[in-house]
Amino acid sequence: MSKTILVVDDEKALRELVRAYLTEEGFRVVTAPNGREALFVARYEKPDLIILDLMMPEMDGFDFIRVYSREAETPIIVLTAKLEESEKVLGLELGADDYVTKPFGMRELTARVRAVLRRATKTRTESDVVRLAGVTLDRAGRMVQVDGKRVDLTPSEFDILNFLISSPGRVFSRLDLLEQMQGEDVFDGYERTIDVHVRHLRKKIEPDPRNPIYIETVYGVGYRFAPDLDHSGEKTP
Repeated sequence: MSKTILVVDDEKALRELVRAYLTEEGFRVVTAPNGREALFVARYEKPDLIILDLMMPEMDGFDFIRVYSREAETPIIVLTAKLEESEKVLGLELGADDYVTKPFGMRELTARVRAVLRRATKTRTESDVVRLAGVTLDRAGRMVQVDGKRVDLTPSEFDILNFLISSPGRVFSRLDLLEQMQGEDVFDGYERTIDVHVRHLRKKIEPDPRNPIYIETVYGVGYRFAPDLDHSGEKTP
């Protein structure tokens, strides 16, 4: 069955262009001109992925993410015409999985769509449940608990935590994590999205995000899940 993609943009020409191209690539595509209408379409169509413009009338992309992320965990790729880093960062912090800056090539957009879908649906061969220190990660259910309390993560945050916790002490560079998440479809300039996802992940799982005990930064290299935590979350001597 074809994956359903919801394309949300107030520019009709762009919506139709993306629709035509992705349809040729084998996807089923539905569209909406703004965030408010996109909510109705998404609730009815249950898309597998959403391509979302951020700056739109009536309801912008930021407000759409805030509302819809409470209802579903659908992967989102945001479109932004601006160069300001803050806009991209805010979109990622609200729960988007990736971003593409306008103008963009259709081949790149399609590659990123396939990468995010592959990441969201990939089956895993590891044990379904990992418990380390105070963190419990359920791969089959894609759920995380910290000290017995459920923590809601975006798909990208979940995947990053999964990679890190699977190999405590192993250092992953930003490119390592990006390649794990996107396969071979890695584009220059997107490694910094990892920093945003890690920062947001820390806010959700760390007792003090400014002094993380689970996800450590290895300066000049990348990140790792702390190798010397006992089951209480304290450093072992």
